[in-house]
Amino acid sequence: MAAKTTLNAKNLESLGAQRLAELLIEISMGSAAHKRRLRMELAGNHGSAEVAREVRKRLASIARARTLINWRKVKALKSDLETQRKTITETVAADDPEEAFELIWQFLALANPIFERSSESSGSVIQSFHQACEDAAAIAASARIDSNILAEKVFKAVQDDGYGQYDNLIAAMVPALGKDGLDCLKTLFVQWSKEPKDKPAEDKRKVIGWGAGGQIYEDEIYGTQRDLAVRIALQEIADAQGDVDAYIGQHPEDARKAPMIAADIANRLLSAGRAKEALETLDEADRRGLAEMPFEWQLARVETLEALGRAEQAQTYRWAYFEQSLHEGHLKAFLKRLPDFDDLEAEEKAFAYAQAFPDIHPALAFFLRWPAPAEAARLVMRRTAELDGNLYELMTLAAEALAEKHPLAATIALRSMIDFTLDNGRSSRYKHAARHLADGASLAPHIDDFGNTQSHDLYVADLKRRHGKKHGFWSLVT
Repeated sequence: MAAKTTLNAKNLESLGAQRLAELLIEISMGSAAHKRRLRMELAGNHGSAEVAREVRKRLASIARARTLINWRKVKALKSDLETQRKTITETVAADDPEEAFELIWQFLALANPIFERSSESSGSVIQSFHQACEDAAAIAASARIDSNILAEKVFKAVQDDGYGQYDNLIAAMVPALGKDGLDCLKTLFVQWSKEPKDKPAEDKRKVIGWGAGGQIYEDEIYGTQRDLAVRIALQEIADAQGDVDAYIGQHPEDARKAPMIAADIANRLLSAGRAKEALETLDEADRRGLAEMPFEWQLARVETLEALGRAEQAQTYRWAYFEQSLHEGHLKAFLKRLPDFDDLEAEEKAFAYAQAFPDIHPALAFFLRWPAPAEAARLVMRRTAELDGNLYELMTLAAEALAEKHPLAATIALRSMIDFTLDNGRSSRYKHAARHLADGASLAPHIDDFGNTQSHDLYVADLKRRHGKKHGFWSLVT
């Protein structure tokens, strides 16, 4: 049974309404956020119209603000935005969806002024606006907003998408727009694309390559920022309408040969039952300068071969692509299509191939992703000298994955990072190296036999002999 002083609703009820009211006033003193929440609750007693009025006032206040938003203020801003958004969607929309629609649009309009005065880079604030796009679509459907009016609002929003706040708006609005709304939206973007536009300033043009005539600028291939916005919008509309040719038509001819774009187009052709065209698109991709094609292109190609009834050839390519990249996706797809027991033999063959792969690091990453920790440990033990401690993300992942059942291999991974840091005098990593050394000390009691590897004490002694003068590191070692 909970103590009478435990903070829960039942115990607080015993204080009585008057005392609780006094406490709330006291607690809210000095907290604008708490006062706003209390006012919102009071407004709720007078119906959704009063709540809407409070939300409208708060949104207008946020829009008028001019103070800079640094990282210290982000959490409070996020909380404030979420309070307003949830009040719109959970309270106002239930009673008056049309009013809620206007409010959610007012909420979305806050994005540009907020980001103009913000240095926030974590992405937490923009998530509120992305969610608000989803909310706006649901509310629009509930309010039965006229499709042409909705299309106009979506169009104007995307035109003013300064910070990516409307990235998911068109996709979210598809059900609410319907066929007529999508047609209207498409017309608006096509019209916008035909309006006169200024050429970007020379110092703002981005160089993306070189050609026979010199530098190739991004706007020469993809056009201006407006062209890009139109292209993306029309691609999203084409997807919503199931119009593959319209989607393809939004890619410049040269761009269609980029492997990732070719794969993107091929996947849509494949979904439309046009496998032959999908294969042609993939085979026309530009391979120049690439040691191997991206995984997405490879995956699209084997799936296209499968769709064309060329299953055996697809399997051959899956294995070949696996041998090139050690990508587990190809191996899993390959094994899935083998008869029972054949897959076990093929997996053993794949593991043996990975163990002998010329570069140990893709092999280690493969075993960790599969996952096959015993194979990863075996690889580390066999090819210790090849480990690159500069690949700290991979080595950290290996140490964490192997610590429980393969502590010696985990220790070797940790030492590779320590040695790289100290051998190269990377003082910025000293604190991490010190932590790795402490992790090695905690693993040592779990290692029964160090074999040819130095024990922890001997390793520390050797470090002191080689790097004893690196006082910045040793001052961090506990």
